[in-house]
Amino acid sequence: MATNPNMKAIETVTVPSGGASSITFSNIPQTYTDLVIKGSTRLNGGDEGVQLVVRFNDSQSGYSRRSLEGNGSTASSHSGSSETYMRFAYAEESVYTANTFNNFELYIPNYTSSNNKSTSSYSVVENNATIAYPAFHVGLWANSAPITSISIFDISSVFAPFVQYSTATLYGITSASYGATKATGGVISETDTHWIHSFYATGTFTPTQNLTADYLVVAGGGSGGNAVDGVISSGGGGAGGLRSTVTATGGGGSLESAISLNSGTTYTITVGGGGSGTGGGSNGVNSSIAGTGITTVTSTGGGRGAGNTLGNGASGGSGGGGANVAGKDLAGSGTPYQGYDGGNGLSSAYATGGGGGAGQVGSGTGLGGNGISTSISGSSVAYGGGGGGGGSGSNSATGGGGQAGNDPSGVAGNGSANTGGGGGGAQKTNNGGNGGSGIVIIRYAK
Repeated sequence: MATNPNMKAIETVTVPSGGASSITFSNIPQTYTDLVIKGSTRLNGGDEGVQLVVRFNDSQSGYSRRSLEGNGSTASSHSGSSETYMRFAYAEESVYTANTFNNFELYIPNYTSSNNKSTSSYSVVENNATIAYPAFHVGLWANSAPITSISIFDISSVFAPFVQYSTATLYGITSASYGATKATGGVISETDTHWIHSFYATGTFTPTQNLTADYLVVAGGGSGGNAVDGVISSGGGGAGGLRSTVTATGGGGSLESAISLNSGTTYTITVGGGGSGTGGGSNGVNSSIAGTGITTVTSTGGGRGAGNTLGNGASGGSGGGGANVAGKDLAGSGTPYQGYDGGNGLSSAYATGGGGGAGQVGSGTGLGGNGISTSISGSSVAYGGGGGGGGSGSNSATGGGGQAGNDPSGVAGNGSANTGGGGGGAQKTNNGGNGGSGIVIIRYAK
């Protein structure tokens, strides 16, 4: 999680072996409000009291400054105008104790504006002895051009170079509103670059400004089918359909396109529940993003696994797996670009089919199809795993698919909540496992 979303490191310059005559930042982005440079430097040469100076856009006119400084015993103030550079910090020189470096911070507000550019800075030179130079500077560059490059060097340009390991980092700072969320709804988190709204249950999403948003929409997983002792082991439930604009999407399709959302419009976010394993099993429930001005994004609930009561596996976002007896051994189909088919059962081998996953067809030996992983939440998480087929002892599929029922109890596992995983198929006289609920995640740039 970002600790300060308003301040971003743009570039760091570290002086290599052999030194450098200046430290320069070029092609500075114009997307921030203010700039800050933090540095630690030392010169290879110089006399006591040498200062560092800065130029903007290679301009050699229009600089003025005032300073307040001390040398460890007395304080003084200085000023200058119509200069060819701006003094902003004292330098650490070779006459000082070896391996000591100064430190400085230079702040430049409103660097993209058409007004003159003001600066403020603070620096300390430390000699590891009795001499030290703390100094405060304020400056003005009388120029209306946005700042696109900054060069730092010593005041006379004869004591260069900066020695190896001298370093400076340029930061961009945004206005306070930049770091604030741009919408309400869901559970809000952040990365360095994005705000993330995660919906674990049905709710609403309302932007406070126009947004281009990525999404992940995962439907509820289908349940496993029910079993008959010694006769039928049921198929695993298919995963909920998965549609995503980040990393990968379901069913082997191309990534979905980001959507444009309007300020002040309330969008309905539906998070589908998993199918229930009772009564022979049921499909998962669709998940969606819907509202005025957009084409509804819908992911289809996963198909239930085949079993005693309702026959063959059902089609859905991913298809339910087949049972292990003739007439109930066929798997359901997945929905194109959302998920894959379930695995067929095999009566001759008494094998059940695993539920289809968002990333893979269910196996005819009971293993649910793998889901897919997406990094939309800021870390890679797998969703949409198919449930294991009853009696197989499976499921190691990724993405939250339920464990198959197996000896001695035959009880099937449920799909994991908010993954869209399919429920496990059952053995003995048990119901299939419930499908896992879906999830909807919306993210947008800071």
